[in-house]
Amino acid sequence: MANTIRLKKRAAGGASGAPSSLAPSEPAYSEVDNILYYGFGDAGGNAASSVIAIAGSGAYCSLTGNQTLSGNKTFTGTVDLSGATLSGNTTFSNNLTVTGNLTVSGTTTTVNSTTVTVDDKNLELGSVATPTDTTADGGGITLKGATDKTFNWVNSTDSWTASEHIDLASGKEFKINNTSVLSGSTLGSGVTSSSLTSVGTIATGVWNGTAIGRAYGGTGLTAAPSNGQLLIGNGTGYTLATLTAGSNVTITEGSGSITIAATGGASVAAGDGIDVTGSTVSVDLKANGGLVIESTELAVDLGASGITGTLAITDGGTGSTTASGALTNLGLTATAAELNILDGATVTTTELNIIDGGTSATSTTLATADRMVMNDAGTMKQVALSDLVTFLEDGATSGFDIDGGTF
Repeated sequence: MANTIRLKKRAAGGASGAPSSLAPSEPAYSEVDNILYYGFGDAGGNAASSVIAIAGSGAYCSLTGNQTLSGNKTFTGTVDLSGATLSGNTTFSNNLTVTGNLTVSGTTTTVNSTTVTVDDKNLELGSVATPTDTTADGGGITLKGATDKTFNWVNSTDSWTASEHIDLASGKEFKINNTSVLSGSTLGSGVTSSSLTSVGTIATGVWNGTAIGRAYGGTGLTAAPSNGQLLIGNGTGYTLATLTAGSNVTITEGSGSITIAATGGASVAAGDGIDVTGSTVSVDLKANGGLVIESTELAVDLGASGITGTLAITDGGTGSTTASGALTNLGLTATAAELNILDGATVTTTELNIIDGGTSATSTTLATADRMVMNDAGTMKQVALSDLVTFLEDGATSGFDIDGGTF
């Protein structure tokens, strides 16, 4: 006779869930849940300590439908998740190897590893659906530190921009189009123009360019000057000039030398009126002699008391050392007193001779408007004859007493 094992069961039309109790080691099956239950442990009194699900949907993995797995699960062999979607947070505590493509579509990808190794030699950034310079703006690499250290693309300047210094290793250089432009010690030969405003000490090199202007310390020359030529200021700039020999002076121009020498000629010796001290010649002036140095010029001091001799009439003098001799030389016969009276008068020699007592008379008819010269309290004045008549007729003033008759 065959052995038969019978299980408690709950029909499909009943309530879902595990049996409220089972005997120790007693199985039960629910057609509602499709789960096999088992009475676990012995609580005494023919009752299990607990009822657990040991098989069926929800107890282990079902082949279809939604299901939540909890607890640690260990899989060996190959787990095929093709077509599956992982939702929620997932943690892999061991190494994860992806032999196919890995696509991360989230907003932020965080890698908390010490070293990131990528076999691909090209790393693409900003790979959006339609990449442009605008979408690339600000893209690059940011290294976190006390401040962010960035190497980014800046669209407004059309340039890669670094926030920090760039220090090349020894022996390396900057290149443009595979041409060296700058190394640690050399400006590249491809740099043929520059806007440098200052340089350090130029120890060696060959100048091969436009002439350096004289205003900047150069000569402005494009060829070497001739022997003996000097750069001389001309008021508006500079020009090349050559020394020219003069009287009793010779100039010999050589390569890098100029020799100036005195030739034959009388030397200056001290003598009457000349003093010589070394190469200095000076005039020996007599005190109160009339010759003076005025504003570095030799002049005659007319006020010097020691002047002697006479100055000819043709040179503006009188030709005499006395007043009478001077009058005679000048054709004047009046006395000094008479000349003082006539001081300021413009008269001829003939007129002066008449005043000086000349006997040659000239006929004339006097009129009241005629005038005569009189001393008015020390001042010589011309007086009309009519004024003289008025004076004489005023007896109280003149002291004349004219009594009748004709005067």
